[in-house]
Amino acid sequence: MNIYAATQTLRDRVWIGYVLALAGPVLILWIRFALGSALIGVPFLAFLLTVIVATFIGGMGAGILATLMSAVLAGYYLFEPASPNHVVPDRWLVITFYVLISGVLILFVQFMNRAMGQLSASQQELSRLNETLEQRIAERTQELAAANAQLKEEIRTRESAEAQMRQVQKMEAVGQLTGGIAHDFNNMLAVIVGSLDMAQRRLKRGDSDILRFLEDAMDGAERAASLTQRLLAFSRQQPLAPVVSDVNALVGSMSELLRRTLGEHFLLECVLAGGLWRTRVDPGQLENAVLNLAVNARDAMPAGGRLTIETLNARLDDAYAAAHAEVEPGQYVVVAVSDTGTGMPVDIAARAFDPFFTTKAPGQGTGLGLSQVYGFVKQSGGHVKIYSEPGQGTTVKIYLRREMERLGGGEAGSGAELQPAMPKGSRSELILVVEDDAGVRTTSVGALQELGYSVRDAASGEEALAILEEQPDTSLLFTDVVMPGMSGRQLAEAALARLPHLKVLYTTGYTPNAIVHSGVVDPGVELMTKPFALDQLARKVRSVLDGRLRRD
Repeated sequence: MNIYAATQTLRDRVWIGYVLALAGPVLILWIRFALGSALIGVPFLAFLLTVIVATFIGGMGAGILATLMSAVLAGYYLFEPASPNHVVPDRWLVITFYVLISGVLILFVQFMNRAMGQLSASQQELSRLNETLEQRIAERTQELAAANAQLKEEIRTRESAEAQMRQVQKMEAVGQLTGGIAHDFNNMLAVIVGSLDMAQRRLKRGDSDILRFLEDAMDGAERAASLTQRLLAFSRQQPLAPVVSDVNALVGSMSELLRRTLGEHFLLECVLAGGLWRTRVDPGQLENAVLNLAVNARDAMPAGGRLTIETLNARLDDAYAAAHAEVEPGQYVVVAVSDTGTGMPVDIAARAFDPFFTTKAPGQGTGLGLSQVYGFVKQSGGHVKIYSEPGQGTTVKIYLRREMERLGGGEAGSGAELQPAMPKGSRSELILVVEDDAGVRTTSVGALQELGYSVRDAASGEEALAILEEQPDTSLLFTDVVMPGMSGRQLAEAALARLPHLKVLYTTGYTPNAIVHSGVVDPGVELMTKPFALDQLARKVRSVLDGRLRRD
């Protein structure tokens, strides 16, 4: 308990100290006489308490008054007369000693009062400052809360603006994409429709010279199919069949094709790293990506130049991954395609992978080459980076994840190989074609019959199962994936449950999740993407049937 603070009210009334200084010694003297001889020999000790209390309450003046009052009373009433048998100290010497002791006590109490007063003032100031601090903290907290609310409102406003901007950009991208698709497809359809119309007219006139028109129509159709595949590649929807591959072998096997593509005014240099790691990739798509980059490089060097294709091992560390959110740190196989062409400024390089974005003159490019490369690499779990400066050329680096598995049989290690002659089938091999589109079904049946196979067809999964019940000796189920009712995957599962020996070949123009997950064809699934040429169909069907026969 703080005695100084508790007695502040008494000390504020100084007269109380003087009353104690006068009344206290009288009261002590009465008590002395009431006790009799109990305090004989210590006549001044009881008075010291009065001096201390009076000084504490009334200050130095009250303490001095209490000292003088008690000294007078003690000297007059408490000292006995001197006698021969009892030696009494000189009273004045004792009183003087008492006064000195009282003075020391007065000074001590006065010093204590002053110190406790300063301490109390400090405590009051500290309390005031604490209240002020709490008030400031409360005010600052309110200010921060208001600022936080304002910041949240600004964030919501910004997010809304960003969402609107993203929507605008999305619509611009969709507009650019659909505009580019419409432009290119209309051109290709014009070639197809026009050529077929001319061929039909000449046939009606009895003119058999229509080969040129049919070739033009076929060329337009192939260009349209290529455009579709590029769009699927950009959107990462094309089905990939990755295998453990030797990139050095793939690039090396393309050198002759690339030299023919570039022409005699260009110098091709392949720098293949020794001890190159393996990677899991779709070999055909990687070759297409390198070919696309080579064609772009050729177009960037109108006066000729040097094209360098380099392979190397690389490690992308955490710092690089932090700067590129879509990149995972680790070991990569790199294919770098560099040219000595015109290069690109930063703003053009930033848009180089956008679909239908091109700096070429109208009619000289679709703007899908680099976007196809980008989509393929991303779908393969890799990373692609472009480095370019005006007048210094361009380098595009493809990073593919390192694969620890060793090359094995049937995996890509030698690149493109010469294709054998178009294989034929036999009438003893029965193929069941399941396709809900009548036109596509008729075309597929005719193509397989042209290749020498026996063919049955069905428009639905239920109809196909009924045919399989009738003809369990069917060699191959050639089914579309996306069909109303029973899908191709469901049909294949039901058919294999009845005929475990049956071989299945899927065909589709789009890659749904039924047989493709994360852009990769499910293990054991054979897929033929639409549209396909007769020689492609022949080789695929033959390889599927021969694979079944080898395993049986």
